[in-house]
Amino acid sequence: MGLDDKFDAKADEFKGKAKEGVGSATDDPDLEAEGKGDQAKGHLKQAAEKVKDVFKG
Repeated sequence: MGLDDKFDAKADEFKGKAKEGVGSATDDPDLEAEGKGDQAKGHLKQAAEKVKDVFKG
């Protein structure tokens, strides 16, 4: 997994956690759901990169 890809995946997770927290604190279910989606996107990126690493090695 490349360093840029790791950073992008972690950035999506962090951004998602922040959005989820703000959505929860402000009672905004749409923002909270968007945050959860961003987190899932980050997890999927990490999983895809791990699969790529398996086939490269």
